[in-house]
Amino acid sequence: MSVSDQPGKPQESFAAPLSIIVPLFNEEDSVVPLIQRVNEALANYPDKWELLLVDDGSVDATVSRVCTYLQEHNIHHVRLIELQRNFGQTAAMQAGIDASRGEVIVTMDGDLQNDPMDIPRMVSRMLREELDLLSGWRKDRQDNLFLRKIPSQLANRLIGNITGVHLHDYGCSLKVYRAAIIKSVRLYGEMHRFIPAWVASNTSPTRIKEEVVTHHARQFGESKYGISRAYRVLLDLLFVYFFLRFRARPGHFFGRIGLVVGAIGGVILAYLAVLKVLFGEDIGNRPLLLLGVLLVVVSIQFFTTGIMSEMMARTYYESSDTQPYMLSVRACQDRERDSVSWKEPD
Repeated sequence: MSVSDQPGKPQESFAAPLSIIVPLFNEEDSVVPLIQRVNEALANYPDKWELLLVDDGSVDATVSRVCTYLQEHNIHHVRLIELQRNFGQTAAMQAGIDASRGEVIVTMDGDLQNDPMDIPRMVSRMLREELDLLSGWRKDRQDNLFLRKIPSQLANRLIGNITGVHLHDYGCSLKVYRAAIIKSVRLYGEMHRFIPAWVASNTSPTRIKEEVVTHHARQFGESKYGISRAYRVLLDLLFVYFFLRFRARPGHFFGRIGLVVGAIGGVILAYLAVLKVLFGEDIGNRPLLLLGVLLVVVSIQFFTTGIMSEMMARTYYESSDTQPYMLSVRACQDRERDSVSWKEPD
């Protein structure tokens, strides 16, 4: 699915059934204007769409205001999903993704900082260029410089270098996904920041791009996130690195560490052996001997951990429906399997 970009000719608009997911936590003043803005932005959307509001255990009047507004205006394309308690933004996103029905999924924040007017353009581009993820880039970000902008820039560079998916703005919640791809990914912890990296584990990074989007200053309430979450992001980043690189071959991860540690221990013991055999020096009371033996023992532990991890990984894949791959979702896949025949020998 593509169009020619000839000068002077407007690009053809693409559309598909759309689900918009908005996690909410104590956004009583923002939620009604949010619904109104989404309705305005998608008033001329050429296909069917739905708005899923996921309440993440709000303790204010967020839920009651949503219910009142929907009843008063007889709105049926907006669904409210209430979580039992506050599970976090990532879990709320996952709940919305699980409940969505569209072929294209959009996620955005509920604080009115993302602009719904960007959604139709982003959806059209994603479908036109046959992407699996189009991520928003808050190029002109309206946030505090030292508490939000600088830490975010540092995190974006670190995440890009580790995951291999280089984007200017990992933290922007306004993203457009192909439903078949994002539903193949399970989100936990603070993983919403690493969604492009997770998506890249099931599709080519060339099918992940970004687009500059509008970003507004917060109008109501206070930010739910600050510099205090940095340590959680770092821990999750380590997990992402391990999972993306060594999920199907954990033995390579532990084996590499074992080889390095064992090599250092071996060099130390070889050095002490030379001193003992050739020079007759006493090495029994040297701390270096204890260190060398310890490193060799630790390297053996890493090797055995790698073997156990390999066995667990194989058991996981063989005892479940999970595969270490995902088939591409393309137009040619729409054909019925029975309509494809074998190539007979000549």
